Amino acid sequence: MNKVIREKAKKFYKKVILPESYDIRTLKAAEFLQKEKIANPILVGNTNEILKIAKTDSIDLSDITIINPDTFEKTEDFIHIYLESRKAKNIPITYEQAKKEVLADVFFGAMLLKHGYGDVEVAGAVNTTSNVLRAGLRIIGLKKGINTVSSFFIMVTKNKELGEKGVFLFADCAVVPNPTSVQLADIAQMTADNAKKILDFQPRVAMLSFSTKGSAKSPETQIVKDAVQILDERNVNFLYDGEIQVDAAIIPEVAERKAQDSPLKGKANVLIFPDLNSGNIGYKLVQRMGNASAIGPVIQGFNKPLCDLSRGATFLDIVDTAAVSSLL
Repeated sequence: MNKVIREKAKKFYKKVILPESYDIRTLKAAEFLQKEKIANPILVGNTNEILKIAKTDSIDLSDITIINPDTFEKTEDFIHIYLESRKAKNIPITYEQAKKEVLADVFFGAMLLKHGYGDVEVAGAVNTTSNVLRAGLRIIGLKKGINTVSSFFIMVTKNKELGEKGVFLFADCAVVPNPTSVQLADIAQMTADNAKKILDFQPRVAMLSFSTKGSAKSPETQIVKDAVQILDERNVNFLYDGEIQVDAAIIPEVAERKAQDSPLKGKANVLIFPDLNSGNIGYKLVQRMGNASAIGPVIQGFNKPLCDLSRGATFLDIVDTAAVSSLL
C-alpha cells in the first residue's frame, strides 16, 4: 500500500514543506522524496547548519530548496500578518511575541503553506501534536463548512479478506478526546471523503460502539446513534451504519448473527471510533499485535493539508505521510 500511495503522489508532485530540518530523519525523508520524485521537498532553517547536519550522514540536499527564515524576503511580512490576525481576535500580543512564534519551525512552515510557497506541510517528528495543531488553527484555519479538526490512520493489515483487501481507515485516533455527535458525523464524513481521494475505494463506514443496534443503552451509545441520525439528515453519499460493534462491522458471519439488516454486511473499510481512548488503543493494538502497517496520523479539516507525525516516526514514515498528504 505504501508503494501504491507513493506512485499516486508522483502524479501530483506537490511541494511538501518539512520545517523540522535540523532532524536527520527529516533530511533523509527530503532526500528520498526528491530522489524518487514523490514530491518536491522544501526545508526550513539555516542553510549552513542544515547542510552541516546532512553531511554527517552523507545526505545529498544539492537539488532541494532550503528557506532560511532569517533571510527570507517575506519574513517581516509574515510577522506583521500574524500580529494583526491575533489582534483582530482581541488577543494581546507584542511584536516580539509575534516574531518568536512566527520564527518557530512549524509556524513558519504554516505561513509558507498559507501564502502559497508549498502545497503541504508535514511536521511532528520533533514538535508535539498540540504545536502542530496550534499552527494549523492560528495560521491555516479550517475548511469552509468544517468545524472539526480530526485525524485518521491508514491501516494495512495482512488479512486480505477484511476491509478493502486488508486496508482500513481508522478515525479519530489522535485529536478529539470526546467527540460530540456532530463531531463524530464530521469525522465520518471527512474520513469517507479522504478514502475516496487517497485510495480510490468506495467507503463503507462503521460507527463503532460496544453496542450493536440497541443491544446496550447508555449515554455513550446514544452519542453514536445521534451521529448516525445526523448523517441521515445530511444525506451523505457513502454507505454507513451504527451503532455497531467492531466484529459485526468487519466479519460477515458475525454481521449475519448480530446485524442482519446492516447495509455494511460485515464489510466495513472505514472505522469511526466513539472516542480517542478507543481509537488510539485500537490502532496501536492492530499495529503491534496484528503486525499491521499504520500510516498517519493524517490530519483532516484544515484549509490546506497540514499533517502530524509521531515523534517516534522513521524517515520512511515522514515520506509516507508526505505522500498521503499530497493526495488530500
